[in-house]
Amino acid sequence: MSQVRIIEVGLRDGLQNEKTMLSVGTRLELARLLAEAGSRDLEIGAFVSPQWVPQMAGSRELILQVLEERELKSSPFRRTELSALVPNRRGLDDALSTGIERVAIFASATEAFSKKNINCSVKESLVRYADVVSEARRHKKTVRGYLSMCFGCPFEGKVAPAKVVRLAEKLIEMGCDEVSIGDTIGIADPKQVKALIRSLISAVGRRHLAMHFHDTRGTALANILASLDLGITSFDTSIGGLGGCPYAPAATGNVATEDVVYMLHRMGVKTGLKLDKLIEANHFATTKMGRELSSKVGRAGLPRLIPV
Repeated sequence: MSQVRIIEVGLRDGLQNEKTMLSVGTRLELARLLAEAGSRDLEIGAFVSPQWVPQMAGSRELILQVLEERELKSSPFRRTELSALVPNRRGLDDALSTGIERVAIFASATEAFSKKNINCSVKESLVRYADVVSEARRHKKTVRGYLSMCFGCPFEGKVAPAKVVRLAEKLIEMGCDEVSIGDTIGIADPKQVKALIRSLISAVGRRHLAMHFHDTRGTALANILASLDLGITSFDTSIGGLGGCPYAPAATGNVATEDVVYMLHRMGVKTGLKLDKLIEANHFATTKMGRELSSKVGRAGLPRLIPV
């Protein structure tokens, strides 16, 4: 494996579960720092009700500011593709009005979490998203599908791999160009990861798959290595390890971008990201969040004589 794609989700999935509220201006500055670090896939916000996810208030304003800056020759956003989460047709319409090029939808592999998270059954969510995806594709937008609770659920326990595969197939048939397979509560182990990925590859192929690991129990890097062994090259990460899920008990932060990039660079795998710049972004986020973030590299920094 010589090249890996990193999807930075800190500004959405990372911030949505944080108690500290960041202003649009602060999120814009963090987005700039991430773009300067080389982030080319940046999930920047969500068109959800601020009543339920107040951390995402101002996503429209933020996206418009980034898109305006991207027109400048000196902008760090010149090569950055933006995406935003949309829960329904109204959210999609709001996203389309900004001119953003990519949207994401989110489904669950378990009924209990689907009802907790989006207040409908899995089947009902797929019916809802069919219209959303169709309309997004009609507007020439690419669509990413998140599939949560793929390795275990705090409400239902074990999740059958066959169910995850079936839902991934449905999302791709619907028109999603990529499905992000989520270990939402950080429960997976490398053996389990490999078994599920093999089944997914047989059903939908590698090119449609990304992996989304939370580091709740310290297994995220091991699970990424297991995924790499099977040829997966797209991974969701969050600066500083920000994040979690507001609707899943004990779901702590995503795997930290800088920890993943450090590991990959040491292995000779390219990401297009600059570790020193990621650490700058980490320090900025740490200051604004008012607490030390979970990233190991963010705390320790880079060892001497190691290229960044």
